[in-house]
Amino acid sequence: MASLIAKTPCAGILPLKIGQLRLEEPAPAPITSIAPFSGKDRAVASALKALGLGWPAPDRAVTGAAGACLWSGRGQAFLLGVAPEGMAGIAALTDQSDGWARIALEGPGAEAVLARLVALDIGAAAFPAGSTARTGLGHMMALLWRSAPERFEIFVFRSMARTAVHELETAMRACAARAVVDHG
Repeated sequence: MASLIAKTPCAGILPLKIGQLRLEEPAPAPITSIAPFSGKDRAVASALKALGLGWPAPDRAVTGAAGACLWSGRGQAFLLGVAPEGMAGIAALTDQSDGWARIALEGPGAEAVLARLVALDIGAAAFPAGSTARTGLGHMMALLWRSAPERFEIFVFRSMARTAVHELETAMRACAARAVVDHG
């Protein structure tokens, strides 16, 4: 009988450092999709409050000591790093942990890298820390979260992890080469 080995989506391809930029896979954490049932928005918000979080406004994230709650679409959020306690019966809950690859891009110039791949203004004024967006990353759909001023977390379907890393690495190398040319 074959012995299966659990691997993260980016095992063997990350971390990667190019210039001052780092591309890495954060430690695995549970991801739960939450969609409140009709009329249960307040009850879900109360359950999230008990976890030290809250329901995120559109295109925003709410973070706390236990984890984060990211807006991921109309009437839907991703709960990261914490179990959805107290939400049974008031929301549709789906464990998404194994379905997504979570990739972090960090360092000065991260905006320039992503500007080559997403059709959004991701400058700090338009997309400050705590912002989220459902967008395309190259030709893939992604959830983008600016978790810190120079850190973006990118969620793509697990099956697209290698492609996403390739696209990001190519953009990182292009930005690094441009920096060398610009600074002579």
